[in-house]
Amino acid sequence: MTYNLIRQEIKSLLTSILSSYYKLTYGVRRNLERVCNHALLSSRLTVPLDLSVVVLGPTEVHGTGLIYFGKETLLYPSIYLETEENGSINIGDGVVLSRGVHIASRDRIIIGDGTMIGEYSSIRDANHVRIPGLAIRESGHIARPIVIGREVWIGRGVTVLGGVVIGNGATVGANAVVTRDVPAGETVVGVPARTVGASQSQ
Repeated sequence: MTYNLIRQEIKSLLTSILSSYYKLTYGVRRNLERVCNHALLSSRLTVPLDLSVVVLGPTEVHGTGLIYFGKETLLYPSIYLETEENGSINIGDGVVLSRGVHIASRDRIIIGDGTMIGEYSSIRDANHVRIPGLAIRESGHIARPIVIGREVWIGRGVTVLGGVVIGNGATVGANAVVTRDVPAGETVVGVPARTVGASQSQ
């Protein structure tokens, strides 16, 4: 019993000291972490990352690094970005990419100014094809560009497929699968996504 009490007292003391340290240094550590995240991301890109971009956590980058970020973009942790073959990703000013967003391009993906993309959404401009006698992984891809307009709100867990154009000011409800164009100012929901009316901001 005495041994356990001693362990608890030591743990309590260390916890108190460390907690105080973390509170006092939080701002400095947070800013340093953001600088490091910014530098790491910039090192993987073919175009320098603007200093106004805020990178809250590590961003995973694969492929050619042909990715452009506009000014004042906000990137949450655990974002996955991939460009292969001739693929490119162009992200406008003031865009917000939430935690776990996955963007992969073999053709072209454009995201307009002020657009917000919810957690764990997937935007991929390419799909696997099937060729008789070949495994899927050896059969190649069909890629078609994706264009997402300005001030679009894409909810959590949305999937946007190749060849889709989402117009300015549109809203895509959580967990929707977007397989065809969304007109400007419209709200779509469901699998596949279908129009349910005009966005509230319109």
